[in-house]
Amino acid sequence: QVQLAESGGGLVQPGDSLRLSCAGSGLTFSNYIVGWFRQAPGTGYEFVAASKWNGGSTRYSNSVKGRFTISRDNAKNTVYLQMTNLKPDDTAVYYCAALRQKLGYDPPFSRSDYDYWGQGTQVTVSS
Repeated sequence: QVQLAESGGGLVQPGDSLRLSCAGSGLTFSNYIVGWFRQAPGTGYEFVAASKWNGGSTRYSNSVKGRFTISRDNAKNTVYLQMTNLKPDDTAVYYCAALRQKLGYDPPFSRSDYDYWGQGTQVTVSS
């Protein structure tokens, strides 16, 4: 069975950095697009970032461009989200999601395109 497990969330102050991890089991990340979504209190799911199977093609939401970086270590079957200059508006539950890689297929933005989801990790940015 497929399982995605997020970790690395916590309580930080504005301007701090945090690295989230997504560990996969039951699937090989080198065959999958892996992305991050987040859900802030009282809101729906928001696309954050995603990367192609080899990390060569990445996409970011406008709200995190220049601050967040998605990377992957396929040998460890792990995808990371490095977050810097965190803001209170970044407070949310962050979810890892995966989609099987297709020929010529870049990471999609739509939540419905992703097949597998983790349980989420809480990130709270507050003074």
